[in-house]
Amino acid sequence: MKTFPNVFEPALSDIIQQPFPLKSQWNSAYFGNTHPITLELGCGRGEYTTGLAIRNPDRNYIGVDIKGARIWQGARYALDNQLSNVAFIRTRIEFITSFFGPAEVDEIWLTFPDPQEKKRRAKKRLTGSRFLNAYRTFVKPGGSIHLKTDHPGLYDYTLKLLAYNNQQPEVCTTDLYASSLAETVGAIQTYYEQMFLREGKKVLYLRFALKTDHEYAEIPETE
Repeated sequence: MKTFPNVFEPALSDIIQQPFPLKSQWNSAYFGNTHPITLELGCGRGEYTTGLAIRNPDRNYIGVDIKGARIWQGARYALDNQLSNVAFIRTRIEFITSFFGPAEVDEIWLTFPDPQEKKRRAKKRLTGSRFLNAYRTFVKPGGSIHLKTDHPGLYDYTLKLLAYNNQQPEVCTTDLYASSLAETVGAIQTYYEQMFLREGKKVLYLRFALKTDHEYAEIPETE
């Protein structure tokens, strides 16, 4: 995978010591256009990243995951299908701010992230205040955050966090495929999503605009 031109997997020591070379330059130095950039964090096999890229050739897509074997499949598919608006980064999401400059990203998709159910792991939730504040450093003001999940607990936690920060979702549903969003948001299904649907699980979805004018506060444990 190191020979794939659409995959970037810098050593941790490199991104800690100096800015990633494409930071603030993804469009000019890699994509060669000025199209909006969408991130998929925890992209797995890249089905959603590549699926969105096919449906929206006027946007650029970057999938991020730490597991190289998963990324390989999406990267290979993108190359085989000549998807020039797709790239992948192999890294831990904790270091995502090392890769993007202010207002460089238009929106973020979180597709079936680990719900991190235990309280001691709450800070690792990708919709928690720690990560929302990280996204604020590189997402455009009002940029969209999309969450697709099969986990009611993560869905409820995210709604509660937004409410605690005086914010409401723009769209939300506890049954995506029984809603009017099925033909749009549900048009692309990941490997795990298909598995969850076969098991009879409902897919929950919400979208909200990321506030960049103030930091997000975490819900107190007593809340």
